[in-house]
Parts: sequence; C-alpha cells; structure tokens
Amino acid sequence: MVNAPPGYNFAEAYGIDSVAGAVIFAILYVPLFFFFMRQAISRPTYVYIVIGFFSAIRITAFVLRAVLADVASAGENLNLLITFEIIYNVGFFGLLYSAYSLVMDWGRLSDLPLPDGPISRLTSRPMLFRIALVGAVTLGITGAVYSALGTTTSSRNTGDALRTAATIVFLVLCILVAFQTVLLVRAMARYGSYKLGDAGFGATYGIYVLCIISLLLLIREAFFVGTSNDLTRQNNENWWYPFAALTEYVAVVMFAAPGLVPSRDKLPS
Repeated sequence: MVNAPPGYNFAEAYGIDSVAGAVIFAILYVPLFFFFMRQAISRPTYVYIVIGFFSAIRITAFVLRAVLADVASAGENLNLLITFEIIYNVGFFGLLYSAYSLVMDWGRLSDLPLPDGPISRLTSRPMLFRIALVGAVTLGITGAVYSALGTTTSSRNTGDALRTAATIVFLVLCILVAFQTVLLVRAMARYGSYKLGDAGFGATYGIYVLCIISLLLLIREAFFVGTSNDLTRQNNENWWYPFAALTEYVAVVMFAAPGLVPSRDKLPS
C-alpha cells in the first residue's frame, strides 16, 4: 500500500465513501456522550464512565471518517487512515468490557444460585477478560500497521493474519459475554426473576436488554470474522454501516435504559 502512486486515495480504496453516513453517526453519538457523562458525574460507575468515553471515541472516529471521505488530500494521507482504523478498533474495547461488567454486576446483585462449573469460574474473572481484550487490541493495531505500511507481500500477509486473529479473539469474548448472559437467564427461569432496587424500565426488564446487547455485539463481531478474508465486502459501506456501526450504536443506546446500570453503592464490595 505504501508503494501506491502519487495522488492515490487510500480512503477510497479502503471503502470510505459516504460523508453523510459518517456525519450522521457522529451527530447521533453527541447526545449519548453528554447523557453518559452526566450519569457518570451524578452516579459514578465504571459502565457510565467507559460508555461516555466510548461515545467520545466514536464521535472522533466518525468525524475523521467524514474528513477522509470528503477531503481528497486527507484521503491520500495513509497515516490519517491508519489513525482512523486504530481509533475505531480501540474503542470497541470499552463497549465490550462494559457489557461484560454489566452482566457480571447483575449476577453479583442477584440472590440466584448461578452455575459454578470450571467454565463459569473462568469466564467470571474480570482480570482474564481484560488481558484477552488488551491482547486483541494489540493484535488489531499491529495488524493494521503491518497491512498498511508493509513493503513486502509477506509483511502485509502477516498484518492481515494478525487482524484476523484479533477479530477471532473479540468474537470469542463476545461469545463469553453471551454465555454469562444465558447463565443468568437460565437461573432466572429456574428460580424466578428479580429486579434491581432502582425504578425504571432497565431495572425491570434489564435481562432482556442484556440479551439484546449481547446479541448485537455478537452480530457485529461475527460480521468482521465472516468477512475477514473478503476485505472488499467488509469495508463496503452497504455492509459496514448496518453490521458494524449500527449494531454498536443500538447497543450503546440500550445502556441508557433507566435503572439498567446499578449504582456503585449497591454492588457487593
């Protein structure tokens, strides 16, 4: 890619074309950013803080994407394209870990006897989950740099392999979040439902919201894994916006359900 001729538009080749789509999503995330920041100040919790930060990252990424699509000189700047890809992919860390944390918090707050098998114990360790997330992000960033700046076929192939490995790790982690959610659903079906002490839709129907969030993240990552060998389709905005951008946005909106996120003082120490 670095051997491209002068005037080559890297952004266009990457599949970035729609200015309107990027601008719309940047605007959509603005009220979410202010909402979660307000919640983080009035009810400080990890989930609100990280989702607010995630919204800020998405605003930055979509503004950058709009610039890459609209300004020819920006589209010809390979480093700017790499910056966009890194910012966009790093942001998923916060969204996925917030979903994991929220599911675990609901489990901790319940009096339900949750399964205690070896897989359950393994997936319920936040430190291991964070280590896997950091590993996936590192693989993704390294792969993006190698793919874009590689001067040989071997280095570019290495970059593509690292990016594929990162998406697979993310998919596995999404499956683990869904697994924890299913365990909670099964416990509630067997022993009876419960709701958080807070009032609101999220407190009453939170388990359904958690299922939707888990499903959306699975769809998002399954799309990336399923198209990892066909980057043209993966970057095609007719596919990318509904399966990557829209799934994330709807998941973030779900986090805003009143009463879904428990207060810090309600969590067991």
